[in-house]
Amino acid sequence: MTFSVAVSGASGYAGGEVLRLLANHPQVTIGAVTAHSQAGSRLGSIAPHLHALAEKVLVQTTVENLAGHDVVFLALPHGASAEIAAQLPQDTLVIDAGADHRLASAEAWAKFYGEGYAGHWPYGLPELPGHREALRSAKRIAVPGCYPTGAQLALAPGYSAGLLEPQDVVIVSASGVSGAGKSVKPHLLGSETMGSMSPYGVGGGHRHTPEIEQGLSRVAGEPVSVSFTPTLAPMPRGILTTATARVKPGTSQDQLRAAWQRAYAAEPFVTLLPEGQWPATGNVTGSNQVHLQLAFDEHAGRVIVCAAIDNLTKGTAGGAVQSMNIALGLAETTGLTGQGIAP
Repeated sequence: MTFSVAVSGASGYAGGEVLRLLANHPQVTIGAVTAHSQAGSRLGSIAPHLHALAEKVLVQTTVENLAGHDVVFLALPHGASAEIAAQLPQDTLVIDAGADHRLASAEAWAKFYGEGYAGHWPYGLPELPGHREALRSAKRIAVPGCYPTGAQLALAPGYSAGLLEPQDVVIVSASGVSGAGKSVKPHLLGSETMGSMSPYGVGGGHRHTPEIEQGLSRVAGEPVSVSFTPTLAPMPRGILTTATARVKPGTSQDQLRAAWQRAYAAEPFVTLLPEGQWPATGNVTGSNQVHLQLAFDEHAGRVIVCAAIDNLTKGTAGGAVQSMNIALGLAETTGLTGQGIAP
């Protein structure tokens, strides 16, 4: 059986990555590809790497152009998805790669986004406890943010096993510049980013903070407070996250490692590396894979977990396709690869 798929925001990095994955998916046919300012252009003139789809012409992002497909991917800026999604048929599987439907708290949405709250959809991070079940037969799915994907998967096993304290969680992530989108911004020019790293959203102001807290709190069964600092790294894609949390008294290195091994032993897209081997973003480029490693800092009483993902694949489009597969009853790995590209 094949499913017809439409992709909005197809001229951007996220939409383009969705199309790259779908082009190799054996059970989908790609229908409408939509954009805003680039409508009317050949896809091949904007994304020449998508050879099989080069002759497709981008059309305007309207409900009329998106309707009539089995699946619709919304790769739009936050605030733009909710209105369109509300007008699509209820039997259409709608997968929102934007932020509009990630947060369960209207108060958190108002604080960090400041716009009308659109409600909460099933969350497309199946590796978190209970989430895979919620995605089966879902018709609306919210794709996680790129930073929250790595951050939550880094620490969730410790909270699921009851080994970590809920306060004083510190997460620092370095992201490639593609995470900021495709629109031209002076501070993202190559001459500004090459050979330089810089922080942003410092002091708890980044919009992904409540999403990380939401996910970890659900796993822990109690509120988890997070200090999150993102940084910009001089690379096109990838995120390296370093997440630390205080361990509960009496917890050992062996208990910690066993918890992470149990959590991810059967997961096709999460790999706990052998002891002594640490994640690197280059090893997961182009894949839907997450590489993890952990250490126990006994002096500080903290676990340190490093996670590497490709922000455009597992952090956005790969997670979206993985969630689509689950919702449609397909094999979860269909159309996806866990193999990176080297060098």
